[in-house]
Amino acid sequence: MRPPTGIGAVLSALTLLSVGTGATPTPPHSRFGRGGDVIRGVNLGGLFVLEPWITPSLFKQWDSNNPYVVDEWTYCGALGKDECHRRLTAHWGAWVTEADIRELASYGLNHVRIPIGYWAFTVKDDEPYVQGQVPFLERVLGWVGKYGLNAVIDLHGVPGSQNGFDNSGRRGDVGWQWAQENIDRSLAAVDAIAGIAQKHRDVVDAIELVNEPANWGLSMDGVLDYYKTAYTRFRRIAPSTIMVIHDAFLSPAQWPMFNVAGWENVILDTHNYHVFVKDRLLMSRRQHLEATCQDAVHVRDFNTQLWTITGEWSLAVTDCARWLNGFGRGARWDGSMDWEMHGPAVPGATCAGQNSMSSWDQPTRIFFRQFAEAQMDAYEAGSGWFFWNFKTEDADDWNYMKLAKAGLVPSPPTDRVYSRYSLVPDRWNIKPRSEWCSS
Repeated sequence: MRPPTGIGAVLSALTLLSVGTGATPTPPHSRFGRGGDVIRGVNLGGLFVLEPWITPSLFKQWDSNNPYVVDEWTYCGALGKDECHRRLTAHWGAWVTEADIRELASYGLNHVRIPIGYWAFTVKDDEPYVQGQVPFLERVLGWVGKYGLNAVIDLHGVPGSQNGFDNSGRRGDVGWQWAQENIDRSLAAVDAIAGIAQKHRDVVDAIELVNEPANWGLSMDGVLDYYKTAYTRFRRIAPSTIMVIHDAFLSPAQWPMFNVAGWENVILDTHNYHVFVKDRLLMSRRQHLEATCQDAVHVRDFNTQLWTITGEWSLAVTDCARWLNGFGRGARWDGSMDWEMHGPAVPGATCAGQNSMSSWDQPTRIFFRQFAEAQMDAYEAGSGWFFWNFKTEDADDWNYMKLAKAGLVPSPPTDRVYSRYSLVPDRWNIKPRSEWCSS
């Protein structure tokens, strides 16, 4: 979870998708397992890859005395393997429950995306990570199937880090491509995930090969080579499972590079946030809605070439969630993180109450409902979406379950009040028709 543009995906057990230059996707008919035409889902983030802002309670002991515990790597390094395993085993058993999956299904969702790190499948002696995630993953998949949902398993962190974010498991350098061993171990993790997908093939629609590879720190030719190698390898293990590839934060004009001739059952994932780049962070509420309409145009147009989903998005319009930008770091919004803007986003900007539902007045609540519907419309102009995240400990604008209970996201997602353009039968030729979009 980070920078601009987004979309995350899943497969059709019934329909194969042929992908190639100039190819046209198959008709939108029962493409995505039980989900049918459109993916509507949430991420189960914070479960198998720690992010301090999602579960700050796990990191609070280092808030004032050790700023170097910033991710799962340093978390386990500080605790030692025995204590880390004890704490994380308790966390794996509690962060996602059967009641959570049942509740998510009751909201009319049809998918979950499950991030997991390479270290669940391969750990070297000199790495601090601990294992034991797989039985908990399979337990979650059992609940997902029980309540009529489907799952995407997402390789969220790879050796050396693909982006330097804490959500890769290790904050700092972008070192994934520094050694062939890192690529080989990533492929071994994909093989293991493919085996789980094949075992649970009625539930697992898709595998994402790597989350958010950074185009600024990696060779894109190398990323494409990795995608191609992984495609061949996991097809031998899980032949009917969809492969999800991330757009590496490239612009829509650059997305055709991912449309590889001869591939089948491949989806492009793009992530769309309004708080990690200056231009969007500075927008007014109406501008956030108008920008979302433009996102719909990009998604719709490219979806005619390669199924395109938004694998991550949220209702956040500030980066005020505690530790969202990394443990020990502040926010651009109020100037407490002096990066890019060198001061608050607007004079007097404060983070007080920004992420707490109890502080939101009625105009704010109305805006968030509009913003949710506008984004659902935009991403359903493609092949669907996954909200980030299913829940958080503190940040309400990132907490789908809490937002759904409060009526700030439509439940079911088709219960639109302000905008319904993506719900019309001919979704492939539509134009935005909401009050904030020009038609």
